[in-house]
Amino acid sequence: MNRIIGLLFTVALVLSMSLVRAHEGIWIPMLLSELNHDHMKASGLRLSAEDIYSINKSSLKDAIAHFGGGCTSEVISKDGLLLTNHHCGYSQIQQHSSVENDYLSDGFWAMNKSEELPNPGLTATFIVRMEDVTKKVFEGVTDGMELKEREALISKNSKAAKEAAVAGTHYDGYVRPFYNGNEYYLFVTETFEDVRFVGAPPSSIGKFGFDTDNWVWPRHTGDFSIFRIYADKDNKPAKYSKDNVPYQPRHHLPINLQGVEEGDFTMVYGFPGRTYEYLSSYAVDYITNKSNPAKIEMRKMSLSIIDAAMASSDKTRIQYAAKQSRISNAYKKWIGQNMGLKRFHAMEKKQELEAQFLKECGMNPKYQNVYGTLLNEFKKTQGKIEKYALARDYFIETVYYGPESIRFASNFTKLVQLASDKNTPPAELEKEVARLRTSANGYFKNYDVETDKKLFAALLKIYHQNVALELQPEVLKSANSRYKGDFNAYAEMFYEKSALVSEASVENLLKGFNKGSASKFAKRDPAYLLMQSFFKSYREGVRPSYDKLKIQMDDLDRRYMKGLMVLLPDYKNYYPDANGTLRLTYGKVEGYQARDAVNYRYYTTLDGIIQKMDPDNKEFNVPEKLVELQSKKDYGRYGKDGEMRVCFTASNHTTGGNSGSPVLDGQGRLIGLNFDRTWESTMSDIMFNPEICRNISVDIRYVLFIIDKFAGAGHLVEEMTLIEGEQN
Repeated sequence: MNRIIGLLFTVALVLSMSLVRAHEGIWIPMLLSELNHDHMKASGLRLSAEDIYSINKSSLKDAIAHFGGGCTSEVISKDGLLLTNHHCGYSQIQQHSSVENDYLSDGFWAMNKSEELPNPGLTATFIVRMEDVTKKVFEGVTDGMELKEREALISKNSKAAKEAAVAGTHYDGYVRPFYNGNEYYLFVTETFEDVRFVGAPPSSIGKFGFDTDNWVWPRHTGDFSIFRIYADKDNKPAKYSKDNVPYQPRHHLPINLQGVEEGDFTMVYGFPGRTYEYLSSYAVDYITNKSNPAKIEMRKMSLSIIDAAMASSDKTRIQYAAKQSRISNAYKKWIGQNMGLKRFHAMEKKQELEAQFLKECGMNPKYQNVYGTLLNEFKKTQGKIEKYALARDYFIETVYYGPESIRFASNFTKLVQLASDKNTPPAELEKEVARLRTSANGYFKNYDVETDKKLFAALLKIYHQNVALELQPEVLKSANSRYKGDFNAYAEMFYEKSALVSEASVENLLKGFNKGSASKFAKRDPAYLLMQSFFKSYREGVRPSYDKLKIQMDDLDRRYMKGLMVLLPDYKNYYPDANGTLRLTYGKVEGYQARDAVNYRYYTTLDGIIQKMDPDNKEFNVPEKLVELQSKKDYGRYGKDGEMRVCFTASNHTTGGNSGSPVLDGQGRLIGLNFDRTWESTMSDIMFNPEICRNISVDIRYVLFIIDKFAGAGHLVEEMTLIEGEQN
């Protein structure tokens, strides 16, 4: 009877997953011909696998760039015009903004190339080629090796494979694990360092709906910005120079002006960040009930403080715009992710899969010996790692997303070391002082001490209440005792006595900095002392145990992934988790039923923007000119049947990092710009559900309408390759 039940369960899984197959998966481009190309063609693709990925001729991959290492972007003209999301270019827009030139509020458009603005540190990286280097990476690796030794050898072999691939070239590269460390692939890259800001709509378009609409459908956001890649005279990467010229790409994306209809094939090509589709039920339980709630609490507090500060003045609004956006985005995502995981019983479904996995093990003694104890090992290791994982989460939220004074203090570690060493050449010390002066100037441009003080008091209190006492910084424990748990009092002392909370006091500190002043600063400055204590407690108390247990957990994940593919080969068409590398996903244009009696259409229109318009709510302000264009139905060639479509949904499996990714039709033409998922869809990082998971894209015709009709920057549209009719 158990055997029959097991077979029925497997059949049910196969049937259910066959329905998902068209939508689920984040695929390696170089392997499409082996894994998915036939199915993609049956779904509406009209390109060959080599049209999508090739190292012998230009292909779609040559138009896809990793934007700043975080988002995706695409080349849309022969002169290196680069399209990405407004929120991906947001920090650059903010850096170029001031109260006098408020590009966040007013938008910006370079009307010729001489007006395009440089962005130090911003890069665009293309994939030159990929290679399966699994055999090279596993050379010398044996099953009996200690995990730490195994990891070290894999790292050494990966580095050697990468260095051999790029030797004698201007290329760089990296090796990444796939299928939870069962395979390894090399990526050879070409990175351009001169990327200039060309244009962006005002935030009332590019961020329309702000936090209220974030991760929510229906959406009406024109989430795009435009940059341009520059190269040297030989079309090679070069640092910024006025002599550089627009980059000439191997391929740029043509644009389909026909638009999309329900059921149309779509694919998203980009650099998805991280997914965790093959986690154990124990890990899903931890994420849902411990990790996400902890981070949500921290960010909710941060946002309440930052939002109030931004509402108080234009200066503070501009200073904290990018920070607020960065904090808010993940905060709301985690809330939606938990909603979806609980609503669709993710943990229970993981448990059902694990039960079937164990059943299959029990039917074969060979596999029982290899995989039979895996789930017990998962349970035991998860129980051990959680204390350290939570401490790590709170450390990251406090130090990297909380009060900036702690993180800023870490910049002075090298200066203290140099000044304390009698053998340090004076010129080297002066060089570090000059670097810190420059750093301080940029830092304090976007800093408000009163806001930081409030963040400090609120977040340190939450940290202290939730992290195991033995893992906390000694300085924080002492302060809690001294001030009897009054973190507001601690904050008052901290910001009164630290030399690192204003540009003037930093400048005063740096004047004549020497061994004596270094010793005094390192022993007395509250920001420096707390920073050192935070990093010491993390480095010595949290990270060693976390890293040791994480290596064990990673090895369990690797073995479980291999076991699933061996024992349940028909469970799904297995794909590797996203890991920041170039991937392709495909699905179709479609709406969805969000909940009982709530059915969403697949697209929104400019009429919906007018319906949402609220002059008293900054999130829903609408520019006067956009209202005028809508009232006149003045959509030019970008409208259809009296409508100006704005956004649409499709069933592509996307995640963070896919922001800015091109949404392409079956012929590889640009139809939209991916920028979000529906709220419940954020569960797709852990469990994809075809009923509910939808990616959200801005319609490319709305992008062109804003550039041309709203901004009057039609010269940019003239650069592009527009396809107005059907093309074979």
